[in-house]
Amino acid sequence: MKKIGFLSFGHWTPSPQSQTRTASDALLHSVELAVAAEELGADGAYFRVHHFARQLASPFPLLAAVGAKTSRIEIGTAVIDMRYENPLYMAEDAGAADLIAGGRLQLGISRGSPEQVIDGWRYFGYAPQEGESDADMARRHTGVLLEVLLGKGFAQPNPRPMFPNPPGLLRVEPHSEGLRERIWWGAATNATAEWAAKLGMNLQSSTLKFDEGGKPFHIQQAEQIKAFREAWKAAGHTREPRVSVSRSIFALVDDRDRAYFGGNQGGDQFGYIEADRLAVFGRSYAAEPDVLIEQLKGDEAIAEADTLLLTVPNQLGVDYNVHAIEAILTHVAPGLGWR
Repeated sequence: MKKIGFLSFGHWTPSPQSQTRTASDALLHSVELAVAAEELGADGAYFRVHHFARQLASPFPLLAAVGAKTSRIEIGTAVIDMRYENPLYMAEDAGAADLIAGGRLQLGISRGSPEQVIDGWRYFGYAPQEGESDADMARRHTGVLLEVLLGKGFAQPNPRPMFPNPPGLLRVEPHSEGLRERIWWGAATNATAEWAAKLGMNLQSSTLKFDEGGKPFHIQQAEQIKAFREAWKAAGHTREPRVSVSRSIFALVDDRDRAYFGGNQGGDQFGYIEADRLAVFGRSYAAEPDVLIEQLKGDEAIAEADTLLLTVPNQLGVDYNVHAIEAILTHVAPGLGWR
């Protein structure tokens, strides 16, 4: 069995060709799609976070809304850019959203990706300390978040509080028990995957990673997952870690699918998302279900992961995306032993 969810970037544009033309559309359609995905039997509804862009950006109101409208499906992010986050405020927001959802939050966090603006986190009031890079700052924020999510008191109470306090040092509230074990790190290298394992975070691996040897993407990603699991074991954690990978996968089962994705065939690509670092981008999959099953059998990283996130073209509208998810669950997943 493999958990199967969707991942939406929540793009919106006023173009007449888009079914998602406003920020309101992107948010409300995201809730609708999560509700429909739960009804289909999908396991997860995940959302990307990008600032200064016509995409989903403020995850916690959305996660809380999805949590209130659903009852079973996992609700997550992939990923929140920790360069932009106040970890204490984030712990409050995350705790509230997780309580509304009944403990179903799966928070993917990371250093983030190249941005719409230069050093956008500075506009949010954050700057690296002396000798830090922006990546170091993201990891520092992460360390604070992980500590706060343990629920231990750390703040000295006022001797004359407005409201009665429990004894001892105070923690941020609301606190959601167990959320600390449902934090995931989006890793672009083997080293950051190993770092995440040592800290007891689950692993999210995307449709790209920095190139570390020139091998095909799915092989490099499978090696990353194995390195993560080895580091997890060496760290002595007692629970089993979770690992997700994301893919663009479309089963061509009707004329709409063929019109949108029938020519979407191609292999891995190598290129630059940062000026000095070569990255490898994984292929998209689009084929008739029987062909798709055989293609996916050869993807070593999907085989290594316990969770698969299907990236959805949200601007094609909720109805089409429900159809695309249902096609995978119905026509592809059983043939691979995922259902």
